[in-house]
Amino acid sequence: METDLDSGCVQAADGDSAGLLAEFRLWLDRERGLSAMTVRCYSKQAKYFLAAVGGPEAVSALDAGKVTAFMVDWSRDCSTGWAKAMVTSLRAFLRFAHATGRTAVSLAGAVPAVASWRLAGLPRGLKAADIEMLLAGCDRDTATGPRDHAVLSLLARLGLRGAEAAGLRLDDIDWRAGEIAVTGKGSRTERLPLPAPAGEALAAWLTGGRPGCESRAVFVTMRRPYRPLTPEAVRAVMGRACERAGLERRGTHRFRHALATEMLRAGASLPEIGQVLRHRSQLSTSIYAKAGQDSLRPLARPWPGEAR
Repeated sequence: METDLDSGCVQAADGDSAGLLAEFRLWLDRERGLSAMTVRCYSKQAKYFLAAVGGPEAVSALDAGKVTAFMVDWSRDCSTGWAKAMVTSLRAFLRFAHATGRTAVSLAGAVPAVASWRLAGLPRGLKAADIEMLLAGCDRDTATGPRDHAVLSLLARLGLRGAEAAGLRLDDIDWRAGEIAVTGKGSRTERLPLPAPAGEALAAWLTGGRPGCESRAVFVTMRRPYRPLTPEAVRAVMGRACERAGLERRGTHRFRHALATEMLRAGASLPEIGQVLRHRSQLSTSIYAKAGQDSLRPLARPWPGEAR
């Protein structure tokens, strides 16, 4: 085993688990209909679990105590985010193990939840100056500059998720109407207006930077064979932009938080923000209520004994 420095958790070698993990990935794809990115994530977490319990041969001997003990031990050295990812992935794997007859009963219920409090934190966005630095840092005289600038422009101006930007197709752009069709969570497709700065960056990439190829993806790699950018590649674009701007490495979701916070300051309502960010639940949008300090100030009660 080796240590993953980013997560602080233990990585497992592939070993004899490859065949079982391949079957697990196929089950996730065909039976659960999960995205390719989610399938890879669940498989990676399942590989850690198998290495910890003794490999595929040990699955049939699993019981609730072993599952719970693994999760407690795993959570001891991991961040909350990584622990929650393992909970979700492990429950999926244990459902698969039961569905394929590897365990007599489903042990998914034996995976303990990770203690966390919804909406406990504040959304961490980007300052306007930082966003401009990230965009300006793309050297559009290089091969990848126009592409990276277009990717970051869509993230910043429309609040797209990284996977949504990676999944854009040429047919999703309606230049006459000034709109793009975005396929988000749950395979829901919604049409969004294309702001002029993002549209100009996109047009510059498509007309002057994108290599001619058979792929219908908007964003592709710059070396043969030309392939669509993956969500991981979009995160890498963000990481390189942060390095060029001299900023701490940040995730693409910071753009969404920044857009929502700016809309709130401009007087937009929470339902309007949720519509722009394409949230399926109002609970997802409610966290931004805490970001509007000016709107919350009238709700504060006076401190006892304070002069009015």
